[in-house]
Amino acid sequence: MRLSSLFRPTTAELTLLLLSLCFHSIRGVNFTPAPLPNLDLSQLGRVALAGDFDAISLYTYQQQNENVYNTNGSQSLLTQLPNGDFATLASADASIDTMCPLVLGDGTLMGIVVGGNFTSLGGIETQGAALYNVSTGGITPLPGLTGQVSTLFCDQTTSTVFVGGDFTGANSTNAIAWVGMTGWTNLPFAGFNGPVQTINMAPSGNIIFGGSFTGLGNASGIPDIPDQQIINLSSATITAGGSNSTPGFSDPRNIICSNGNSSGPGQTWLLADETPGFWQAEMNFGFQPTKLRIWSADIDGKGTATFRFTALPINGIMNLTYIDPATNQNRSCSSQCPISSLTSDYIDFRFVNVIGMNGFRLDISDWYGSAGGLNGIELFQDQMYAFAVSSLDEPACAVPHLGSNATTTGPWKVTPSQQSSSEYLTADLIGPGVNSSSASVTFLPDIRQSGNYTVMIYTPGCQQDNTCTLRGISNVTGNFTLSGASAPLQTNIFQTNDFDKYDQIYHGYVDAASDSFRPSITLAPLDNQNNSISLVANRVRFQLDPGAGGLNGLFEWNPNQATASTNFANSTIDAAGTGLQTDALVMSLEVIGQTTYVSGNFTGKGINNIFALSNGNVTSLPNAGLNAAVASTFVYGDFLILGGNFTNTTNPGTPGLNYIAAFDTSKQAWQSLGNGVNGQVTSIVPLMLNITNGQPETCITVNGIFNQVLSSGSSALYDTQDGFAIWVPSHNDWLQNLNVQTMEITGQLSATTNISGTSPLLAGTITAQGLGLSDGAEFSTTGSLGLTSLGIHIQPQQIGSSQRRRAVSGQNVTGAVVGLFDTDSGRNTTIIGGHFTAIATNGSTINNLAIINSTASGPQSVTGIGSGLDADSVFLALATANNTLYAGGTVSGTLNNSPINGLVLWDLTKSNYVSPQPPALSGSSVAVNAITIQPDTPNVYVAGNFDKAGGLNCPSICLFTGAQWQQPGNGLGGSIGALTWQGNTQLLVGGNLTVGGNTTNLATYDTTSQVWAEVNGASAVPGPVTALSPANSDASQFWVAGKSTNGSAFLMLYDGTNFQSMGDVLGTQTTIRGLSMLSLSQNHADNSLVPANLALLVTGQLDLPSFGNASAALFNGTTFSPFILSNSGNGPGSISQLFTENQQSFSSPGGTLKLGYVILIALACALGCLFLIILTGFIMERRRKRMDGYRPAPQNYYEKTSNMTRVPPEHLFSSLGQNGHGGSPGPRL
Repeated sequence: MRLSSLFRPTTAELTLLLLSLCFHSIRGVNFTPAPLPNLDLSQLGRVALAGDFDAISLYTYQQQNENVYNTNGSQSLLTQLPNGDFATLASADASIDTMCPLVLGDGTLMGIVVGGNFTSLGGIETQGAALYNVSTGGITPLPGLTGQVSTLFCDQTTSTVFVGGDFTGANSTNAIAWVGMTGWTNLPFAGFNGPVQTINMAPSGNIIFGGSFTGLGNASGIPDIPDQQIINLSSATITAGGSNSTPGFSDPRNIICSNGNSSGPGQTWLLADETPGFWQAEMNFGFQPTKLRIWSADIDGKGTATFRFTALPINGIMNLTYIDPATNQNRSCSSQCPISSLTSDYIDFRFVNVIGMNGFRLDISDWYGSAGGLNGIELFQDQMYAFAVSSLDEPACAVPHLGSNATTTGPWKVTPSQQSSSEYLTADLIGPGVNSSSASVTFLPDIRQSGNYTVMIYTPGCQQDNTCTLRGISNVTGNFTLSGASAPLQTNIFQTNDFDKYDQIYHGYVDAASDSFRPSITLAPLDNQNNSISLVANRVRFQLDPGAGGLNGLFEWNPNQATASTNFANSTIDAAGTGLQTDALVMSLEVIGQTTYVSGNFTGKGINNIFALSNGNVTSLPNAGLNAAVASTFVYGDFLILGGNFTNTTNPGTPGLNYIAAFDTSKQAWQSLGNGVNGQVTSIVPLMLNITNGQPETCITVNGIFNQVLSSGSSALYDTQDGFAIWVPSHNDWLQNLNVQTMEITGQLSATTNISGTSPLLAGTITAQGLGLSDGAEFSTTGSLGLTSLGIHIQPQQIGSSQRRRAVSGQNVTGAVVGLFDTDSGRNTTIIGGHFTAIATNGSTINNLAIINSTASGPQSVTGIGSGLDADSVFLALATANNTLYAGGTVSGTLNNSPINGLVLWDLTKSNYVSPQPPALSGSSVAVNAITIQPDTPNVYVAGNFDKAGGLNCPSICLFTGAQWQQPGNGLGGSIGALTWQGNTQLLVGGNLTVGGNTTNLATYDTTSQVWAEVNGASAVPGPVTALSPANSDASQFWVAGKSTNGSAFLMLYDGTNFQSMGDVLGTQTTIRGLSMLSLSQNHADNSLVPANLALLVTGQLDLPSFGNASAALFNGTTFSPFILSNSGNGPGSISQLFTENQQSFSSPGGTLKLGYVILIALACALGCLFLIILTGFIMERRRKRMDGYRPAPQNYYEKTSNMTRVPPEHLFSSLGQNGHGGSPGPRL
């Protein structure tokens, strides 16, 4: 059980925490460039990527990643990298709501103060507030607060941070100050009686607080009925020392749930005669008692005369007060508190200090008669709780009718308190289909006094029970009044907090419990949570607010004064608040020049949700303000940008103010941002983006609960993910409407703060990559390596109910799967296939196959192919030959009344379907996964998963000659995933195969002999092959990849003799979809796997060791280096294929050649030398004969041929060993 949240840190502890500022190093705002890939793509012509992604980046900084944004309510500290991507500096377990730089008066930056609803930041426990060190990345907890920090204001002149929210700390509630390196300091007025939402400095230098309070924290507000809740002792562990051995009087539990008026066996606990002793209770929950009620024993003159109360586990003797029955005067006591013999009833002792504890001990030091003893005991507290665990609620024996309790439905179990302040309930709910009917807890508090209450719900931390990855979202509903005057509560609570936290869920009027009505709060899982979740329920607390204190949501304070004036009428700001209708909620205070703009949820005379304060005057904004609440604001030059629930001004005048609006303070006029959005805006955060000519400019992110940016003028309505949109002031339009290539961002931002000399610090949960390109991107191969658009915007489609799958890999396919460049016949065409939609140049919709035509003289055009194919077709393989496009996949449809299945042909010259089409493929789950053209022939090999081509038995692979199908050889079966040529006449095939009835994953086909054969050693390949790449010029060495039978990815090299596995170097979630060997401009260290001048590009959805997700990586034989990162929606993206205009050629990297090559070269040199020697010998011999008078023999000698056949061959060379005159032997070979 944990009690630290109940006590303030000591001064020594606080000093140590401040001195340890740099001890918890996370990462500062530093950017580390990633090693350059040193690729040389110049020989490949155009180079592009096909995949399933919305955004893509080259990996250029080590802080980049493919991490998705959190949807569990947790947020992070972020900063932008020089390439525009975002780096996570530290992650919190809940929301980050506010930040500001703590700069001392001498200009020293101590760090960034971070506030929110978190319980940990950067993995370090810190409740609601922390200090982030910009230089080291250190996280320093700022302990002492319990609750949520909603707003911060950093004042350099006083080295002070003013903190507001819904919390308790020190002796303050909802507002406090952090001063320099001193620590928490109570404000003179001890905070407020309600939450603070905003703090700012007025033009006068005074500090303004805004929120939903009605009085100061030090205003009197004693409940009419104090000590309302009885603390349950019946579930406690009770022990005693020095007990009497007499049966019926020795059990210390006798005095629990006793009215104390009766004495006797089973009702009284006695000590042994003339013996001091103790009575002790240890609970499995924390409490803060305000009153002790005690009955002394009254048997045979025996009874307790004096005692002391010790709090556990701190072993502190408590100071108590009581009314002396003899004098009726108020008395105090500590180590010897008396129980007068003049009373036969109970006596009440009140605690001078309200201290948290989880147990206590009564030590009896004196007695009446021969022994001490007790007839009854009760403990009370002002705080009103209802626990999910019924044994912790008020005991039924003491409060039989309306005591606090809870009811449950579903599979709840009690979880030990561990680090929490009490036991709690856990329900393990199995998904999919978790909803509000799966489990619920209804809390029924014992409310005895009607009034305004702050209601909080407590959530145990997830680290203690190891459920952080399973925690879900709870839906909390509540009813508080009999008449329904207050709207029923409905809110969602993310339960992913690392440590215990509480959330304020209601602030308002609550009726007292009665026979006809009980206030109630119900906790259940949020509907439509598809995954299995762990739901927890602990307790709720009702805190009675002090009475009205003359304020209404606004308070002005002069920080130069040691006290706070309660004459609120003297302040224009305070008076402006009291001039509003009661229960005003101020959400924002913005100062522009000499004017303070106040906004929130309130009304007044001619005022609705916003007004201006200037020169002591309150002014309504044009058209009487806005027609609903304002939640967030941002100042942009002379403009005040506002977001909230409004849809127009109160008196309609400016159209398009849907949930977001701008107020021009110089012209005093409203202005729309397009036509706004279709739902609530909760935060407005500036962000620097490169929009025009690569120049960064301030854009405005709009965050909230909406899913569309509304149409305006020529800009169409568009959907936006997760309530996020970007307004570009320089273009006066939304980013989505601009025809610019910029980064893709999804998620939400909640806060920002500027830091001198570095990038702004941001808070939120974001997924972003450098370019917002969907499913296709092209490399810039000149100058610095970069990515650019292919000239088409692709929208991936989800696989339909047919669940078409790639036959070998079993992976659902969306987005762009395959691409090629076609330059035949003077064309400059890019063809993309997959499962997607796109918009053609003429505005029509393209499904699944797009053709991008580029010309030197005219603009680029995008077209599709004609109608006739089913919209749920998926293209998996492309090839071109003789101006014909061969497009295969899970393709179906009807052309000219003939069925299409697996393959379709398109005439690239006529831009029409080839007629007639080849006879359709058939079989179970027909899919064409690979197509290849045999070198120097028109033969097209089509491979995949099928049985026949037309009426021809042609399992797995079929040859199309341009006129008809032919079966290449016999004996091959199964499914083929990849093809590559080993020379001109041998085809290498990978997949899930059989050759002659034997199972294998690799085979070869000799086109000359028409024979299939299993690749030697292929039994070492652990699963179906889905990707192949030559490793040398004739592909006698090659790379293979796929999925093992156990589901893990494999990558192997065939070195011409054996298969070499790379081992389990890639994570279990890896799917490899493509392999390519690429040239390098700078050699890497030589090794036996990858030549020094090459690197292996691995594409797919990769899980790299010590890095995480990547869409492409380069392997140099020893190390995988991230190369390309991408995202698709709120998840990692994937790259299916790299495709190039020219094929990769292989050349020697220099240095020592392999032994085989050395032998061949040496043999060639030897043969050449031998030929030259023989030729020289013939010439010398002929010259000698001429000198000796020889002449040619007659040419018509009829036996020439026969005679020659009898000349021994060695005689032809008999004279090569002599010189011209038969002298000494010549040189020998």
